[in-house]
Amino acid sequence: MSSTVAAPLAADASVPHSMGLASKKATPVLDDGRSPPDLPLFGTLVQVHTNERVAFDATAPSQERFSKLLADRVTGSSILLDARLLELLRTLIARYPGARVELVSGFRSPKLNEMLRKKGHHVASHSQHSLGHACDFRIVPVGTERPLAPAFVERQIRDTGWDGGVGIYPTQKDWFVHADVGPNRRWVSK
Repeated sequence: MSSTVAAPLAADASVPHSMGLASKKATPVLDDGRSPPDLPLFGTLVQVHTNERVAFDATAPSQERFSKLLADRVTGSSILLDARLLELLRTLIARYPGARVELVSGFRSPKLNEMLRKKGHHVASHSQHSLGHACDFRIVPVGTERPLAPAFVERQIRDTGWDGGVGIYPTQKDWFVHADVGPNRRWVSK
């Protein structure tokens, strides 16, 4: 099965990465002072609103670090996101070694959620994001700056056995996939 990619959005800032491969900047140390075993690096997580980058492998980032990376972009507040979201991203990115996962949205405070609703964004009043149960993202494979098509990523999510919600945002304005741990449902934003 070939992957489907789309042209980059004009509104998206270019997120450069060297040779398409993520790298760890410093030698990590475990809590007990030992060096962790060498693990293959899956890729890089990039928070699109802050351009913060985190190496992504089978054990990093921790659930706490992932949740902080996806903190509310207006208030800075965060809650512990559901662990299934991070595991889903690990499963997906393992298919694309060295890829970049662009994190569009994670936790949303009631303040941010209402602000987005008032601006006309497609945001539920009682969003899974406000519960720490959702993540919006794009996957950009090595060798391209174009994210995979949302409908293609949706099929890959369902192929993992994901039983939660999956929404796709395949418009010029929004180009990402939403995954949540709520009820099994699907939607396409237009």
